[in-house]
Amino acid sequence: MSVLPATAHAADRAAADGTTFSNVVVNGGKDIVLGLTTRKTVTITWTARDPEGVAASWAYLWHGPNTDDADGILPLYPPGGTCVVSPADPATSVCKVSFAVDARRDFDHNGLAGTWKVLAGAQDTTDDWTEIDVAGTVNVKRYATVTVNAAPEPVKKGRTITVTGKLTRANWDSGNYTGYQGRPVQLQFRKKGSSVYTALKTVTSGVGGTLKTTVKAKTDGYFRYVFTGTPTTGPATATGDFVDVR
Repeated sequence: MSVLPATAHAADRAAADGTTFSNVVVNGGKDIVLGLTTRKTVTITWTARDPEGVAASWAYLWHGPNTDDADGILPLYPPGGTCVVSPADPATSVCKVSFAVDARRDFDHNGLAGTWKVLAGAQDTTDDWTEIDVAGTVNVKRYATVTVNAAPEPVKKGRTITVTGKLTRANWDSGNYTGYQGRPVQLQFRKKGSSVYTALKTVTSGVGGTLKTTVKAKTDGYFRYVFTGTPTTGPATATGDFVDVR
């Protein structure tokens, strides 16, 4: 069974009594995190049910105050997908659609970060149509990076180590990565020979996303900064920087 293409301005929204949508999952239940040039395939799965049987069903993502004033639609031209009638219930179909997302093409301003909604629609076997504007949601986030540098190295035990770094994130307005100021970032340490990082302190990113703090040299090991993310920005973890303590 093919999934019918639809647009955010579908003219026929006449509701068919009894049509329901459930089990709506976008991107496997994970956030969609995009850099400046990220290309990825996003999949939406859902269950459509109608007492008359489901002839076709479709779904896509949209962002904005409502579907008529949406400032983002993914995909712009929804592709065909598939629906499989449940062998246990002919009124129920399990559906899936996949489409390409290209950050450079589809995301031209930072306001598109945040919650996107899923519009789900279906046509039953009597040709009645139903569309639900918010059948589910997914978070679309800007990709973030964080760096770390611990110095001096080597260093004598008991001396001060200065740990610097920078937190940046994809800026879809300007087309580059810019500093993310005023965000809590955790400094962690892993002792040489161990596989576990422990938290030392939380540092707030400064102007341009700069990070700076000091610790006392105790033993050989790796320092890293970890950013847990926000509703509009993905998480980031720096590669550990080794310091030789003598």
